[in-house]
Amino acid sequence: MIVGLTGGIGSGKTAVSDCFEELGIVIVDADLASRVVVEKGKPCLEQISERFGQDILNEAGELDRAKLREIIFNSDEEKDWLESLLHPAIARQIQDELKASTSPYSILVSPLLLETGQKDYCDKVLVVDVPVETQVERTLKRDGVSEEQVHSIIKAQISRQKRLEHADEVIINDNTLEALQLAVKKLHQQFIAEL
Repeated sequence: MIVGLTGGIGSGKTAVSDCFEELGIVIVDADLASRVVVEKGKPCLEQISERFGQDILNEAGELDRAKLREIIFNSDEEKDWLESLLHPAIARQIQDELKASTSPYSILVSPLLLETGQKDYCDKVLVVDVPVETQVERTLKRDGVSEEQVHSIIKAQISRQKRLEHADEVIINDNTLEALQLAVKKLHQQFIAEL
């Protein structure tokens, strides 16, 4: 069984996935997979540097994410090109990692689970939910960005209501870490019982 774990920025996806990992569950992280496919020596990185020139690489020959972000932020055409290159590669990476999993069930953590179609790999969708004020507060504290930037990130993501409509299970993460761990343990036992 594959459980897709998602939630808005600052909702606590990492805290939840860490709890599952402590219970021995394999975690496949879509964000990490997206980094793996553009590592030095990978075909995607070569194609990116062919398209945008060697300037897109830092001194170590790795992708300069800030430069790439700037390019795709200013050009829909380049953004579309990049997504058509990376999305299939990321999908393959995620599927390979899920196939290699050895735990009773696996968790696929993805902030864009519902937006990218990654939910199609999953048997269940688990949403970590918090009020918007909590998202803003946590993200400001964690990322040191402006409140305006946090609100624009939240706006760019699928709405909280839509996310909850897709949920098979929901963890409300507005309490202590101990309460969160208890909620995860309860779900873990439920998932094991459903296998």
